[in-house]
Amino acid sequence: MHQARLLYRSLVGTARLLAPIVASGTGKISRGLSGRLNAHEVLARWGEEERDPHRPTVWVHAPSVGESLQACAVIEVLRERLPRVQVVFTYFSPSAVELAGRIPVEVSSYLPWDLRRTTTRVLEAIQPDLLMFTKTEVWPVLVDEARKRSIPVALVGGSVPPDASRLRQPTRTFLRATWKGLAVACAIADADADRLQSLGVSPGVICVTGDPAVDAVARRVATTDPTDAHLAPFHTDHRPTVIAGSTWQTDLERLLPAFERVRKEVREVRVVIAPHEPSGEAVTKLREHLERKNWSTRTLEEVESSASVSGADAIIIDRVGILADLYTIGHVAYIGGGFHRAGVHSVLEPAAAQLPVIFGPRYKKSAAAVDLVSEGAAKVVSDAEELANSLVTWLEDTEKNRYAASRAFSYIQAQRGGSERTVDVLAHLLGS
Repeated sequence: MHQARLLYRSLVGTARLLAPIVASGTGKISRGLSGRLNAHEVLARWGEEERDPHRPTVWVHAPSVGESLQACAVIEVLRERLPRVQVVFTYFSPSAVELAGRIPVEVSSYLPWDLRRTTTRVLEAIQPDLLMFTKTEVWPVLVDEARKRSIPVALVGGSVPPDASRLRQPTRTFLRATWKGLAVACAIADADADRLQSLGVSPGVICVTGDPAVDAVARRVATTDPTDAHLAPFHTDHRPTVIAGSTWQTDLERLLPAFERVRKEVREVRVVIAPHEPSGEAVTKLREHLERKNWSTRTLEEVESSASVSGADAIIIDRVGILADLYTIGHVAYIGGGFHRAGVHSVLEPAAAQLPVIFGPRYKKSAAAVDLVSEGAAKVVSDAEELANSLVTWLEDTEKNRYAASRAFSYIQAQRGGSERTVDVLAHLLGS
């Protein structure tokens, strides 16, 4: 195991040395590496210059958007319970940058490199009273260095799908000591608690508290303002609307043929498509394809600038951060990722917006997606024909749409409260 740790640190160190070269590009990986180059300095500077030593400090880490929603909900409850708390927030994926800017924290940054020198620099500067990870994101060097300083380490929103890579070797053995170092592990469900224990988390620190992300998305959807520039045009020009969120190319290969059939059967249908990565190239390519098929297209930016969506059959989303709002103007949602190796993206937002949900076959890593299927609020499709059939049914049959929508919303309501329960468990680590 000692050799495995040395190999890990060697690989991370090599990645850090190569990062400046790779970071010169414009892709997602390059942006992430660029953001991490000086992340430790950003955090350390805040700790040395702005941190109030008389107030408690919590360092919260979330790798990407879904986990950031979990973190946001917990942070908001923490602030309600402990108004004086200082929160440091880190993330791993560039996808989380926009959301990080909306989370109420003192400082946010990419996660520093998981090396002794960088983690020590940050820990000694910010001196957190608690280090908190989300879902299953734990970093061994950071956890080791925190434990050396008697800083408790917690996991919130813990979720371990049955096919998670962390359950397989060699990752399972490599991270076992890290998992054993957790002071608290808040699992989403009983099955997650069992798998966390199998990974090495001590049974006595595990509790089931639910998914904090449910609270975050429910609050976001409930406070959406229909007069906002990106929503108002849709409210003044009602048409049957499909919201296709976080779509990869593998989704579009099924979606676009399905849409061709749907518009033959559903009068005045409108589609809103949000690419997973809405780069200029991706938006242009999608738009050109649709226009070759005689769809009248606009980007969301064009909708906002003209304050009108009249005459547009297809709207292409050209920025991130507003998808949760857009679900509120839809009638049916398609969630991308179900035909991609990463699996389906978050289904919570459309469910909170009271929409029936459709996705591809790779959905079982998402407990919420599994639950929505069993509740009759979601459908799983394997090809364009099944997708078209499901869309037509939920666009044309009002009763079936209403039933699925109510089941989706009931599921969200039943799952609320996870952030409150999580903070209840964390409170003793902060002396409250």
